[in-house]
Amino acid sequence: MHSDEQLKSAVKETYGEKADQASSCCCGKEKRKTLADNYSKVQGYVNEADLGLGCGIPTQHIEINPGNTVLDLGSGAGNDVFVARSLVGDSGRVIGVDMTDKMVELAERNRRKLGFDNVEFRLGEIEDLPVDSSSVDVVLSNCVLNLVPDKHKSYEEIYRVLKPGGRFGISDIVLNGKLPSGFKQIAAMYTNCVSGAIQQEDYLQIIRDAGFANPIVREEYIVSLSDELLDEYGDHPAVNEFLKSDTTIVSITVTAKK
Repeated sequence: MHSDEQLKSAVKETYGEKADQASSCCCGKEKRKTLADNYSKVQGYVNEADLGLGCGIPTQHIEINPGNTVLDLGSGAGNDVFVARSLVGDSGRVIGVDMTDKMVELAERNRRKLGFDNVEFRLGEIEDLPVDSSSVDVVLSNCVLNLVPDKHKSYEEIYRVLKPGGRFGISDIVLNGKLPSGFKQIAAMYTNCVSGAIQQEDYLQIIRDAGFANPIVREEYIVSLSDELLDEYGDHPAVNEFLKSDTTIVSITVTAKK
């Protein structure tokens, strides 16, 4: 079993490498769901900022209006930030927060190329956001909170930074069924968005516990282990046990209002 700090270090290392490579993906998707193809038709999409790390398109499921202040958690190279910026317009503001230095640097390079002066990227952790209370209209996140050890604190922070009446749209990975205990011993299963996922109903209850009365699942679909993970760990007993089980790894997009 890895400590929270060990898990965070592993995530920083893995996603720092992804920033260097400016490629790769988070979780393997079924062929019927190709996120890059979907994003290519989304207003504000910037190909260079899309590292294929998402598990949904949260901006499609939440109201974002001109002049809004939007916060993206785990903003990576800026993909969802730039989509949100196209919706808030010149009168709005978008903030991206990421705990990986290299991702913040990559996102900032992309911002400078685009010339946006109402977008900024901040280094920080979701459990302790570098954002003022009641200052944000909309919170977004895409396939990130499963990587955060303290999900209760994460949603408490989301509640804190939202204005009264503010809302969030979050795509994330959850489970239906239990993973074999051996998954927890494979660090790559955590950094690739698998073993840090929790039961779907438990996830929704954490949202309610943070103060959000009525979280709504707007979209859900089953995802599979990536070919990369299967190539490396396909012979691991825990992986074999999982593949023979009825447990499913599921992408959900959830919305709720403060």
